Amino acid sequence: MNIQLTALHYVYLAFIVLIIAVMIRRRDTTIICVAGIMTIGLLATETLSGSVAGIFSSFIYATKELLSTIFIISIIVAMSRVLIRTGINEVMVTPVTRFIRSPQVAYWGIGLIMMVVSLFFWPSPAVALVGAVLLPVAVRVGLPPIGAAIAMNLFGHGIALSGDYIIQGAPKLTADAAGIPVTSVMTASIPLVIVMGTVSTLTAFWMLRKEMKSGTVTTVPLSSSEAVSTSLPGNLSVERQAMSPRLQKAFALLIPLLFAVDVILMFVLKLQGGDATALIGGTAVVILIAVTLAAHRHAGPEETTNYLIEGFQFGFKVFGPVIPIAAFFYLGDAAITELFHNPLPEGSHGIVNDLGVALAGLVPLNDTVGAITMTVTGAVTGMDGSGFSGISLVGSIASMFAGSADSAPVLTALGQVAAIWVGGGTLIPWALIPAAAICGVSPFELARRNLKPVLLGLAVTTIVAIFLI
Repeated sequence: MNIQLTALHYVYLAFIVLIIAVMIRRRDTTIICVAGIMTIGLLATETLSGSVAGIFSSFIYATKELLSTIFIISIIVAMSRVLIRTGINEVMVTPVTRFIRSPQVAYWGIGLIMMVVSLFFWPSPAVALVGAVLLPVAVRVGLPPIGAAIAMNLFGHGIALSGDYIIQGAPKLTADAAGIPVTSVMTASIPLVIVMGTVSTLTAFWMLRKEMKSGTVTTVPLSSSEAVSTSLPGNLSVERQAMSPRLQKAFALLIPLLFAVDVILMFVLKLQGGDATALIGGTAVVILIAVTLAAHRHAGPEETTNYLIEGFQFGFKVFGPVIPIAAFFYLGDAAITELFHNPLPEGSHGIVNDLGVALAGLVPLNDTVGAITMTVTGAVTGMDGSGFSGISLVGSIASMFAGSADSAPVLTALGQVAAIWVGGGTLIPWALIPAAAICGVSPFELARRNLKPVLLGLAVTTIVAIFLI
């Protein structure tokens, strides 16, 4: 199949290379993406006004595509805020603390709880929900604070976020950029997430246990007040709002039950993507309102609004840098037709697809090259410390290297896993601050200790992906 490449194709490709180069230098890519949008708009419309207007229009397009994800994160954070302030989160996890009797159990216990909570709340609010309560328990039984931070990172920001099977923000971004269904990316990511998680957490545990036995790492007593006093994600302060123990226990039982019902409904009704997100989001809003009214009583309506404001401030702060980047990469698919009135030649299937076809005709691609390329690309895009800002690029490149419809989901999922493990909060120091802060450890030391387990995990996961393609 012959594809006529135009100046639009080459400019788009040049900006992709430039964006990767900027990311390698650990600089922000927003200005580069805006320049790319403007240049493509100028070529597409041949007018300066159309080019400038295209910047704003592309932002609107990207925001519409990301809106459900921004909203669910904002609502979950708002709900988490009221749970922390009322102490319900402590009651929710207290039954589990009685089973934590050794450093080994503390490591795996904190990790697994963090993973489960992160699947529903995302890792940033989950750090506040889990860390402030379980960290003092873990330290008392002999687990160093750095061990708790490693567990929260690898299980929350690594396993839970790279799969993102409940909220589905990550797979939606990569799937949209790759032009494939969200469900296909999620299915393909399951074995990769399992392998990556198993290798990295076991390696980290083995290294930590070895250091504990040799005495090179020690347990530093850390009171709950010291842990809580550090800065929490999203300015989630922990000043208390009085609530009776009976109400705390009632909500502590009701909230997990409601989310468990949501999961059951997802399976029974086969809810995926936006439908699943809507169910979780609606449940979170109901919980937010109920808890706020019970805690604040007459001031409940006003406080509900305040919690929502805090949640949306956090959500847009997190996704603010993502929107310009996503806007540029959406131009590689359907956005360019919608925003610039189809400037591509007849027979084109979008800039990215055209480049993929052309590349396949020029370069002898194979499964090994494709898998290695996606891992490296994903890791590079994660170097900005976001994890999410570059996964649209990952999806676009995956569609280029996919030799068949079956290989596209695997390559997309592999790039997603690599990008989020590196940039989502396990290797880049400035992305590690939430977990490091609540555990009272250096984010640079935490990144150093995560390096070998994560790199080994990526290597093994890439090999597994090669066999799956």
